[in-house]
Amino acid sequence: MTATVADAPAAPAPSTVIPPKKFGPSIALGVIALLSLVIFGIGTPSGASTTFVVARGTDFVHLPAYTAPSRLAAVLLSLVGLGLAGWAAYRANQHRKVGIWLPVVYGMAIMGALLTWAGAGRDATSIQITGLLTSSLFLAVPLVFGALAGTLCERSGIINIAIEGQLLAGAFLAALVASMVGNAYVGLIAAPVAGALVGLLLAIFATKYWVNQIVVGVVLNMLVVGLTSFFFSTVMTENGDLNQALGMAKLPIPLLSSIPILGPVLFNQNLLVYILYVTVAVLQVMLFKSRWGLRVRAVGEHPKAADTVGINVNRTRVRNTVLGGAIAGLGGAFFTVASGLAFGKEMTSGKGYIALAAMILGRWSPRGALAAALLFGFADALRAQLGAIGSPIPSQFLAMFPYIATIFAVAGLVGHARPPAAEGIPYKK
Repeated sequence: MTATVADAPAAPAPSTVIPPKKFGPSIALGVIALLSLVIFGIGTPSGASTTFVVARGTDFVHLPAYTAPSRLAAVLLSLVGLGLAGWAAYRANQHRKVGIWLPVVYGMAIMGALLTWAGAGRDATSIQITGLLTSSLFLAVPLVFGALAGTLCERSGIINIAIEGQLLAGAFLAALVASMVGNAYVGLIAAPVAGALVGLLLAIFATKYWVNQIVVGVVLNMLVVGLTSFFFSTVMTENGDLNQALGMAKLPIPLLSSIPILGPVLFNQNLLVYILYVTVAVLQVMLFKSRWGLRVRAVGEHPKAADTVGINVNRTRVRNTVLGGAIAGLGGAFFTVASGLAFGKEMTSGKGYIALAAMILGRWSPRGALAAALLFGFADALRAQLGAIGSPIPSQFLAMFPYIATIFAVAGLVGHARPPAAEGIPYKK
C-alpha cells in the first residue's frame, strides 16, 4: 500500500528560542535597597528626626518645613525600593520592559532614605531640598554642554575624547577675555571660540590624516592642559588683572521664579543656564526632526550611502566637530565667568570624561544627555549637601561620590546601547 501525502508525518514545529531572563538589573536594585534598609533604616538611631525644608521665603505659596521620624521614614523608603526591585524582576520574568518611571521613583526612594539617615538627629541643620535641586542643575551645566558636544560629533562618526580639553580651553579664554574687557558676558562669547579651535584640530587629524581619533583626543587634552597651565603660570600670575573673578548675575524670570521648588530651580538662574535650555531643545529637534539631522545621522551610520546621495561626508564631520567643540567651549565658561571664579590649573577636574559617560548613558541624544548629566550633577550636589550637614560619611568617600555614580550608571544602566555604526572609522573615498 503506497503512502499518501496525508499519511506523511507532520513536520515538527520550529522551536521558539526564549531569550534568557535579564534579572541582573533587578538583582542589583534589590541588593542596593536591602543595603539601604540595613544601613539607613535599621542603622538610624531610634527617636531621631530629620527636617526637610522645601520652600523659600520669596515663593508664592509658603510650604512649611517637614520633620519626619528618621528610622521609620528610612525603613519605609527602603521598602519602597525593595518593592520596585521585585516589580522589575517580575517584569523581567514576563520578558517585558519597565517604564522610565521605575528608576526615577527608585532613585528618589533610595536618595530619600540616604538623606533621612544623614540628617537624623541634627537639630541645628536641615535638608534643603530646593537648594539641593538648584545645585544639581547648576553643577550639571558643563556636563550637559560636554555631552551635547560628544553627541554632535559621534552622530556624524567622530569620537570626541577631547571634551575635557574643550571645556578647559573655554574656561581659560572666557576668564582671560572677560578680565581684559571687564565684562563677564564678553567672556561668555569668547568661550566657544576656544572650544571650536580644539574641535577643528580634532576634525583635521580625523578626516584629513586619518589618525586614530581616540589617540588624537587624548593628545589634545594634554595639549590644552599644558598650554593653559603655561599661560596661567606666566601671563595670568604675573598680571593679576588678566585673571579676575568676574561673574554673571542671576536673571529671575518674573512670576515663574516664585513657584515653590520649581521656580528657584528652573527660573532663577544665570544666562548660561537659559542658553542651555535653548541648546538642548534646538539640537533635539534638529537632530531628529530635520533634514540636516537626517544627513548627520546618515553620515554616522552609513557614510558610503550618504556619499552616494550627494552628502559630503568629511565636510559634514568637520562642521559637526567644530560646532560640537564650540558647544563644549561654551560649557567651559561655567567654571569661570558663570560661577564667578578666576581661572585655575586643570579646574575642569575630569568633567569632560563624565560628560562622555552622560552622552553614552543618554544614548547619543540631547534629551538623554540632559537627563544623564542631571543625574551626575545631583551626585555632585549631594556630596556638597552631605558635607555641609556634617554627614558621618568620610569626606574622602564624598569626594569620590560623583565618579562612583558615573561608574555604576554606565556599567549598570547603559545596557546594550549601540553607538553610531561608523563611529571612529575614517571615510576614504
